[in-house]
Amino acid sequence: MKIILGVSGSIAAYKAAALTRLWVKRGDAVQVLMTEAATDFITPLTLSTLSKRPVYLHARGESGWNNHVELGLWADAMVVAPASANTLAKLANGICDNILSATWLSARCPVFVAPAMDVDMWHHPATQENIRRLQAHGVKLIPVANGELASGLFGEGRMAEPEDIVAFLDQYFAQKRDLEGKTALITAGPTYEALDPVRFIGNHSTGKMGIAIAEALHGRGAKVTLVLGPTDIRPQSAGIEVLPVMSAQDMYDACAPRFESSDIVVLAAAVADYRPKNYSDQKIKKKDDDLNIELAKTIDIAATLGAQKRKNQVMVGFALETQQEQSNALTKLHKKNLDFIVLNSLRDAGAGFGHDTNKITLLRRNGTHQAFELKSKIAVADDIVAEILHTLNNPYDV
Repeated sequence: MKIILGVSGSIAAYKAAALTRLWVKRGDAVQVLMTEAATDFITPLTLSTLSKRPVYLHARGESGWNNHVELGLWADAMVVAPASANTLAKLANGICDNILSATWLSARCPVFVAPAMDVDMWHHPATQENIRRLQAHGVKLIPVANGELASGLFGEGRMAEPEDIVAFLDQYFAQKRDLEGKTALITAGPTYEALDPVRFIGNHSTGKMGIAIAEALHGRGAKVTLVLGPTDIRPQSAGIEVLPVMSAQDMYDACAPRFESSDIVVLAAAVADYRPKNYSDQKIKKKDDDLNIELAKTIDIAATLGAQKRKNQVMVGFALETQQEQSNALTKLHKKNLDFIVLNSLRDAGAGFGHDTNKITLLRRNGTHQAFELKSKIAVADDIVAEILHTLNNPYDV
């Protein structure tokens, strides 16, 4: 592998030497980037000798321009270890004032951070918010360890050991292709049901959750088709087939011919339940009296597809509720013939439409359920994909 190792200012920077040696010893190419503060704890010469490559401290070096864009394209992985509180804050907010942060902004590869700081710094709300922001951008967090810290205090904040960081990346890249050969069909975003050429009935869905699931499935090797309602957001992975649609009927028409051949079906879209019964070809003009609109039911995509569900096909639905959450979600699960359903509540802060975070409970057909804490939608997508994998591999558990 081609690995960028970013080293920031922390006493844990000495571990970067062992980490570099572990990767180089097994044949990986390691390009080290350092912040100025990191040089107070370990010398560039040490890391250059171990990596057998020049260490970059600035965008412009003695031999010329160190192109952070080319570095970001070169790497298979970027690991920031140690990631100090200061560097985490810079990355989370896009502050581009050194070679490390500039390369992170240019990186197209998976990015991992291994934080290192004192316990109170780690638990400070500002640090935790920066971690959440980075995870929302797809950065993978290598968990901190618990133990004695440089201050003499005990608690969380120790950087993971070099062997654990290597194992974390190995596990990530080993599992990344565990859906190779599988086909996934995802719906996401709202639907708009037209009243006239100007107005429509819709909802506040942005499609973020469904897009994150599509990205997670694609990242693990699945061939993904995303049927996407009207939203400005698009997946970043070029390999995801995106089919833009507008109405519930459009969404069903896009899904129907692809349903039978799909191994995984995730219906994350917020489909309108009703549409205007009569469409006006011209804009409806404002009048002095009230306007009454007669509504007709839209096609129930989940129920229609669920009736056609074949054996060994995993089908997942979503339920956004405001009252009697679990009862309503369980009714939907069985009525639509789903394997499991993802429940979230508008009563939970940070969950629902428009947020970068979500708080979910997975309800399974076998009657069990699992609740998760508030997480970034990218992290939630990983939890949902893990449940899909379990269901694929253990069909009789559901």
